[in-house]
Amino acid sequence: MNISGTDLILACSAIGAGLAVIAGIGPGIGQGIAAGHAAAAVGRNPGAKSDITSTMLLGQAVAETTGLYGLLVAILLLFVKPLV
Repeated sequence: MNISGTDLILACSAIGAGLAVIAGIGPGIGQGIAAGHAAAAVGRNPGAKSDITSTMLLGQAVAETTGLYGLLVAILLLFVKPLV
């Protein structure tokens, strides 16, 4: 079996893209936990619903950037091949 440099680069790019997509797990779990805690907080204090919701959405937007960066890196690794 003869593996050329191009094949090795393509294989490593595919493995790297798969690892980069795993970065989406953390934000998903974090956002679910945040939404659950926000729902519990609204249940305890319905009068503060707008404050709780706006704070939760801001926190989720910040947390989602990590997942989007991972997706961007995966797309770049799969479709942009500068060394090939």
